[in-house]
Amino acid sequence: MITRESIYYINLRQAYLLSPYYASRLSSRTVLFTSVPDEYLHETNLRRMLGESVERVWIPTDTGDLEDEVKKRDKTALKLEAAETKLIKAANAARLMATKKKAKKDNEDIALEELTPDVEGGSAAFRYISAKDRPTHRLKFLIGKKVDTIDWCRAELEKRIPEVAAMQEKHRALDGIKKINSVFVQFTTLQEAQSAYQSLTHHQVLHMAPRYTGMTPGEIIWSNLRIKWWERVLRVTATVSFVVALIVFWSFPVAAVGFISNLDNLKDYSTGNPPTTFKEGFTWLNWLLALPPQIFGVVSGLLPTVALAILMSVLPIILRLMARLGGDPSLSAVELTVQNTYFGFQIVQVFLVATLGSAASSALGSILPNHIDQIPTLLASSIPKASNFYLSYFVLQGLGVVSGTLLNLSGLVIFIILGKFLDNTPRKMYKRWTSLSSMSWGTVFPPYTNLFVIAICYAIIAPLGMLFAAIGLYLFYLAYRYNLLYVSNANIDTKGRVYPRALQQVFVGLYVAEGCLVGLFAIATGSSVGALGPLILMIVFLVFTALYHLSLNAALEPLINYLPKSLEAEERRLLDEDVEEERGEKGMVADRRTELGPSPHGKPSFWKKFLRPDIYTDYATMRRLVPKMINIRYEEEEENHAYYNPAVTAAPHLLWIPRDPMGVSRQEVRDTSKVIPITDEGATLDEKNKIVWDAEDGRPPIWERPVYY
Repeated sequence: MITRESIYYINLRQAYLLSPYYASRLSSRTVLFTSVPDEYLHETNLRRMLGESVERVWIPTDTGDLEDEVKKRDKTALKLEAAETKLIKAANAARLMATKKKAKKDNEDIALEELTPDVEGGSAAFRYISAKDRPTHRLKFLIGKKVDTIDWCRAELEKRIPEVAAMQEKHRALDGIKKINSVFVQFTTLQEAQSAYQSLTHHQVLHMAPRYTGMTPGEIIWSNLRIKWWERVLRVTATVSFVVALIVFWSFPVAAVGFISNLDNLKDYSTGNPPTTFKEGFTWLNWLLALPPQIFGVVSGLLPTVALAILMSVLPIILRLMARLGGDPSLSAVELTVQNTYFGFQIVQVFLVATLGSAASSALGSILPNHIDQIPTLLASSIPKASNFYLSYFVLQGLGVVSGTLLNLSGLVIFIILGKFLDNTPRKMYKRWTSLSSMSWGTVFPPYTNLFVIAICYAIIAPLGMLFAAIGLYLFYLAYRYNLLYVSNANIDTKGRVYPRALQQVFVGLYVAEGCLVGLFAIATGSSVGALGPLILMIVFLVFTALYHLSLNAALEPLINYLPKSLEAEERRLLDEDVEEERGEKGMVADRRTELGPSPHGKPSFWKKFLRPDIYTDYATMRRLVPKMINIRYEEEEENHAYYNPAVTAAPHLLWIPRDPMGVSRQEVRDTSKVIPITDEGATLDEKNKIVWDAEDGRPPIWERPVYY
């Protein structure tokens, strides 16, 4: 099954990556070289080495100072936007209050073009509020000088915007700017990019490697591009060592949480009711009994649950931090690293520790009165009993986690409740409305891969577990299918690499299951010679599984990492046939772009199709599932600036403020536009002084056309 699914993924991946829809993308034709020697941080030398197929070269620069200036500029701009909005709302609130009190008519409201001469030179807001009511802030926290926010921000932006623009121009021109040892090279075609990606580029060890392709500009971790080859080795060694130690020693805080949750079992009830002391050996906890019963109940009941939840929520953050520190240059590479480390944690802590702990506790009553030499036998007989825990674990996980996934309570709270209090500008409201939650693939897959591993391990020891595992995993499938289609967004694109990696991790379940059976049969040989045959067979099968695993990886890994030249030629031939066919059928071009066309194979039987994915889900079959004849086009500036650090190309924000009936917003637009772009279109204040915008309009002023790199 692992082999079949791996072949299916490879064929689908090749059909997708070789399709015009992907092959025409800039990311598919761009290769990132890391650990580049100084002599090749020059475009001329790179073109000489990589050949005439090089179309464009981006050499990243040290943008530390520039990034700081851009952050200050953008922070000031958004501060100005918030202050402008606050001023408009304050003036409009005062107008509404005055209208309500004095029953003024609507025609008394002034618009910008109706301002009287004595107001024209000032602010339209002064009709209802005084100067002291304008937004202010302190230049330093608590002790700084208080300044008018709008005037201060305008003055700062008037100074910062030209300075940042000058710095950006220097970085684009490489004028006296320090380069970092990575380069992005765009090739004319996908085929040329793959040739460079698959080639050994430099003659020295670990130079101009590792190489990456298919990276979009938005997922790059720019701070990791400066890492040298020797620094990468040290970083990987240090972070892997830390993660291994973390996985091993994580059981201590988890055990401490479990210990706290069992405080009631440690009370010495012989001393009275309620007990006044703990049992011998735990008297150092007596101070807890001095607490009020309600507080003690919280410590022993609620505190462990909260502590365990915090521990589990902190772990993914730590693992992602380690992946970044290890030198991964993109968010997708980080997720793939986290998938490995988080799966290791799941296997050790959630499965092995829980299984052995449950088996040990089941055997504890029998071990104590007997001899120590009987511990292995008693544990062996108790391990199947531990499966009872997982029977309920599968269903509870399926029902509990799935219901939580579908409800998405955190997203509900953030969107409805926090949005009302925090979204005080049209920009924040728009972003809240249009932003979907993203999938963190590195922590989504491992828990369910671990469930599958557990099911495999207990398939022979407790076959009933397979049924419960199937029910639980099917519920997960339904929940994530719904979320991926309607709720969540895949911001990080691993090109599906998380799937074959999860398939490889399923092998762990086979190894553990076979190892457990070897151990059980080995223990049974002490009392029955009949267990010798199954023991030998399981050892042989364990060796066979390992050899098969190695040969499978050797065969499939190149196909997972690279695109074969044979299919590149086949794709060009098929594209030519598609073009000729479409030319021969006038008026059908648009319709045929997504038409599947006839299957390249006859309809096989179920088992024939299942057992021969290399034939019935081959490249030609998978190619029918991918849209044809769709090419991505770019504007000249989009292509030229694609792989610059965002700080090098980031333009000042277009400020967006709500329009009000008094004309305050239009006057602020007139005055602020001299410094930074600003608009009051697309958002207004309603009769309750609330900001409203047309949510059905998908293109408000700050909308930007998405670029599919």
